[in-house]
Amino acid sequence: MSTGRPLGSAAVPRKAAIRPFRPEDEALLFGLARQAFGEREGWSDDRTLTVLETETVYVAEVGGDVAGFVALAETGAAAVVDELLVAVAHEGEGVGHQLLEWAEGWAISRGARSLRIVVEDDNLAARDFYRRSGFVPTGEGAVERVLPLRS
Repeated sequence: MSTGRPLGSAAVPRKAAIRPFRPEDEALLFGLARQAFGEREGWSDDRTLTVLETETVYVAEVGGDVAGFVALAETGAAAVVDELLVAVAHEGEGVGHQLLEWAEGWAISRGARSLRIVVEDDNLAARDFYRRSGFVPTGEGAVERVLPLRS
């Protein structure tokens, strides 16, 4: 993941406002996804559009700018993060962690026992991010985190 910042410089963590997806967000979020995944094998315009149109999507904003999004689906006892990405301009600001915390809260509120994410084998930055966030490999490119039960 390139941030465009010189090595050794770090962005200041910023609090993102997280809100539900609005139809007018679709083009911008699609552009962010294409920027992040467009060069990767397995990228599909149709799949991303389907995710944005059919799944539960939350948008992170920082200073009025769209800083990222997370797309979530329910599958039995697990909730699945289909896409979680942060705009290059907001990498290193804690937006990804905030979106992941939001996803966990969403999953817990629906009674999910775990949160699951498929990460490409060559996406080392994402694998490290999820490992540092308490996810463990479950095979076939997936990582998972067991969630506390809703009281």
